Amino acid sequence: MILNNVKVAGTDEQVNIRVDKNMIAQISPLSLTDGSLQLTFVNAVIFPGLINSHDHLDFNLFSPLGNKTYSNYTEWGKHLHETYKEEIAAILKIPFLMRVQWGIFKNLICGVTTVVNHGERLGLGNNLITVFEQCQSLHSVHFEKQWRFKLNNPFKLNLPATIHIGEGSDELASGEIDELTRWNLFNKKLIGIHAVAMSQYQAKKFKAIIWCPESNYFLLNKIAPVNILEKNAAVLFGTDSTLTGNWDIWQHLKFARATKMLDDRPLYHTLNQNPAAIWQLNCGEIARGKDADLVVANTKPGKTSYDSFFSIGPADLLLVVHKGNIRLFDETLLTQLKAIDLNKYSKICINGSYKYIQGDLPGLIEKIKGYNPEVNFPVSTA
Repeated sequence: MILNNVKVAGTDEQVNIRVDKNMIAQISPLSLTDGSLQLTFVNAVIFPGLINSHDHLDFNLFSPLGNKTYSNYTEWGKHLHETYKEEIAAILKIPFLMRVQWGIFKNLICGVTTVVNHGERLGLGNNLITVFEQCQSLHSVHFEKQWRFKLNNPFKLNLPATIHIGEGSDELASGEIDELTRWNLFNKKLIGIHAVAMSQYQAKKFKAIIWCPESNYFLLNKIAPVNILEKNAAVLFGTDSTLTGNWDIWQHLKFARATKMLDDRPLYHTLNQNPAAIWQLNCGEIARGKDADLVVANTKPGKTSYDSFFSIGPADLLLVVHKGNIRLFDETLLTQLKAIDLNKYSKICINGSYKYIQGDLPGLIEKIKGYNPEVNFPVSTA
């Protein structure tokens, strides 16, 4: 497959890219021909498939739950289960795997090709996107039973530990960071999620911080000081679930950019190079030999470089390629994809833009609504 006439995000470089099987095989400013499928674009930007470093895939059918500013996540958790029992029960009656499948579709629709699921291992194979689970997932200091033993489990010392930490604005949130690092007896690699209460000194004990600004602002009216934390720990980007934020990662990114905590280039790298390095993935860059996880999107008139990238939304996506496979494409590419087997795809509509997505998304939506007809989806089926 050859992708012609695409501009690499963050640059003014116009290139043609050849994908061979599941890898990027060639990048050139010159025309490429090899007899394979060729797709030619006009006014389009290409970038590595997004890496969402924090999501709870089974919790993306919820509406945001919470009606005040909380001091920390334990206060929110208590309030959540006291106030929203019926809402929670209505979603949890939907079978677990159906909820997970929607979480995967949700990410794919936004151009996410790798998602780090936080929770019990799913062990799913042949996914539409990469569901990364090669880490030890601990919930938090206050909600994970026997977290000290689990953290220091000698059989899991080689796995990085991901854990909600410092999710608050009070002493409880700050103090639990020191408690966690004090009990990290074998200096295991720590990946801290949220880190709103974290100091620059505390960040030295972490390999990376996962920034979920929209989620944090919704609950705490405060976000992590990543402009300070990045000096000592890599910053990765996450959405969390729809319990605390929008389904659309692009809305999270627009919010993050508006905070001006990070300049455009480092914010961009929280979605690709940074997480690829931390999770040891062969993606996150448009470079020869990297996995062909690629997204092509329409560019907005009059916008250049990062302005163009951060103005994107799901409706703008023209093509999502995962491991060299076309997972989603815009209907405008149908004339160039005459040989594609449309029986493997479903037609959906996002904000008036029609896409073809691999898999039976309409069937999944119908099944979910059979359990709970009140669930609202951000896409319609055609």
